[in-house]
Amino acid sequence: MKKNFIILLIAIPSLVFAKTWQVKNGIQLQNAVKIAQKGDIIEVFAGKYLLKNLKIEKSLIIIGKDFPVFDAQFKGEILTVSANDVSISGIQFQNVGETSMIDWAAVKVLEAERVRVFNNKFYHCYFGVYLSSSNHCLVEKNRVIGIPKEEQTTGNGIHAWKCDSITIQNNYVEGHRDGIYFEFVTNSIIEHNYSTKNIRYGLHFMFSHKNTYQYNIFAKNGAGVAVMYTKGVKMKHNTFENNWGGSAFGILLKDISDSEIEHNVFNSNTVGVYMEGCSRLNFKENIFNQNGIGLRIQANCDENIIENNNFLANTFDVATNGNVVFNYLKENYWDKYEGYDLNHDGKGDVPYRPVSLFSTLIERMPQAMILLRSFTATLLDKIEKIIPSLTPENLKDENPRMKPNLIQPIKA
Repeated sequence: MKKNFIILLIAIPSLVFAKTWQVKNGIQLQNAVKIAQKGDIIEVFAGKYLLKNLKIEKSLIIIGKDFPVFDAQFKGEILTVSANDVSISGIQFQNVGETSMIDWAAVKVLEAERVRVFNNKFYHCYFGVYLSSSNHCLVEKNRVIGIPKEEQTTGNGIHAWKCDSITIQNNYVEGHRDGIYFEFVTNSIIEHNYSTKNIRYGLHFMFSHKNTYQYNIFAKNGAGVAVMYTKGVKMKHNTFENNWGGSAFGILLKDISDSEIEHNVFNSNTVGVYMEGCSRLNFKENIFNQNGIGLRIQANCDENIIENNNFLANTFDVATNGNVVFNYLKENYWDKYEGYDLNHDGKGDVPYRPVSLFSTLIERMPQAMILLRSFTATLLDKIEKIIPSLTPENLKDENPRMKPNLIQPIKA
């Protein structure tokens, strides 16, 4: 036991010889940051600290006691981290300045690695946590709440640009332009977050490959979630709900390829999933429930597989804007299916075409929506099922399920 302890001391000398600085006002804090050595601990006691652009340029551990308040008084940003192995926890950040020229943030990390920002509170910050050209960082258990104004004058809650191998988990984000934003980010994880009431997107991906986001809830955002110009993404066990509006979606997928969308719930959205320019996506065991349109597939999508999903109480299960669609429906459950199962194998004997004639008419003439749920609309759909003419002939489920697929419950 003694030998192992000696080995531990040799392996992590910075922990053995680290000094702890205790500060109770802004001047003490700035002095401690200036004279502290690499690996030192700075304990910040409760109180209000008026700070602007405090630079962290060495490896430090900053710990707040009873959530001291770092207030920028709307004059700039608060902490700028440019060193590796920095840890920031237990702080309440507030009142970051707003500007269209500079992305001011409560905590901005620049070209650093292994920075940890956890268990903090962010109130009325232009950007909450901003990671730029930084790798192997962790943003965890933070509460990030903004006061939404206009899209142009509101920043993102958690923002990452040109990063690799970062983890964003167990955060609550509300009232920003985008709750969580990724651009040129790779090999990273977003999980167990709750992103709600943001002006634009609860989550926004762009040019960010080989990432995973799972067990998140995205609710009541202005336009839902957007994943764009990306490949190799895994989207699993998420909930997209109550994203309503003329341009709102549970999730918008644009120019996405070779990705997995599995075990998600799309509940009460204008459009559950909107797909444009997507190829080789695998939709499996998702639940589409009470959406205006469950799944909207534009004609420029191809080789996507939609299998073992449940479509329940959607106004329209599937919609498209073309007559030729090269995508595949396999063994989904459709609550509007009226077929039969004579051999009792659990699969319908008659193929199901989920694109209704009325949804096709609305695509061409939006004014026809006034006839929704009318006898005329019902009659047109019945005729189309007997003699298909306008709906895509090849977009059909050959073996629709007679009972809902067994899909494991979501635990976000």
